[in-house]
Amino acid sequence: MKALFPMQLTSFNLFPELVTFHSDQLIVTKKHAVYYEECGNPDGFPVVFLHGGPGSGCNPSQRRFFDPSFYRIILLDQRGCGRSTPLGCIEENDTDALVSDIEALKQHLGINKWLVFGGSWGSTLALAYAIAHPNSVSGLILRGIFLSRPSELDWFLGEVKSFYPESWEKLLSFLPIDEQSSPLKAYGSRVFSDDISIAGPAALTWNAFESSIMSLLPRVSSSENTTPVEIEVARARVQIHYILNQCFVGHRDLLIEARSLRHIPTTIIQGRYDMVCPPISAWELKKAMPHATLSIIPDAGHSAMETGVTSALVEATEAVRISHQ
Repeated sequence: MKALFPMQLTSFNLFPELVTFHSDQLIVTKKHAVYYEECGNPDGFPVVFLHGGPGSGCNPSQRRFFDPSFYRIILLDQRGCGRSTPLGCIEENDTDALVSDIEALKQHLGINKWLVFGGSWGSTLALAYAIAHPNSVSGLILRGIFLSRPSELDWFLGEVKSFYPESWEKLLSFLPIDEQSSPLKAYGSRVFSDDISIAGPAALTWNAFESSIMSLLPRVSSSENTTPVEIEVARARVQIHYILNQCFVGHRDLLIEARSLRHIPTTIIQGRYDMVCPPISAWELKKAMPHATLSIIPDAGHSAMETGVTSALVEATEAVRISHQ
């Protein structure tokens, strides 16, 4: 397995901030409407951005991985997330439904094939989508690989305490001692409460745990969290719903299924010190997809906004642009 970690001779920065030229909601069921937006070149090479979480939603910085003169950039908030409605709804909300939504949006926009870009949970969803609709995918750019296996979920909600004992202790200390042995169940019982005074603080503490282990170096925050509590609760509800169900792919072996994608150009980017999604999953995905390019960034954790990861992601989108011009 030669040249798994190609040297990056050029440092790439995010593209300038972008405004959307179109946004709307796509009604996908009687209950759910999915928000999407487009920016960049309306006649450009289509790329769809799949956000993480599950439950996070999209933000404007995610538009900036792509050259706006070349790409038709499409972002969507998954069911129950961000600007999709109803916010925080977990009914009719599973991985197969999200895959169906992505394909429905592609058809709605009149796109034949698109580049699929997904990180963390978005990498799981990107793989599930490509496996279900291989003829819809021109390429894959995947970051911080997460395959929703029991070992990965056990790491996130347990073993990571070996590296972040203070973050783990803070997560548990919110709970009564007799509930600390089952934090997922205990937080779930709170964030699904109809009483916002119960759900809100639990959601804030739950979400803060993942944020605290995202990057190699601690994040410096100059202001308090200004995210509306309803958004925080929705994010926690969707994420806990998915984790309780092994993200609805626990019964599948995505590594075996990914072997069918050998015809799809694939780039995998992974932080060496990713404490949310450890590198073993990226390594095993590369072995399942020998044609893929794997870059392990030596001085990065999980966040896409760490310098080395950002540079590698932009380099990957630029490589696609160059190959199609």
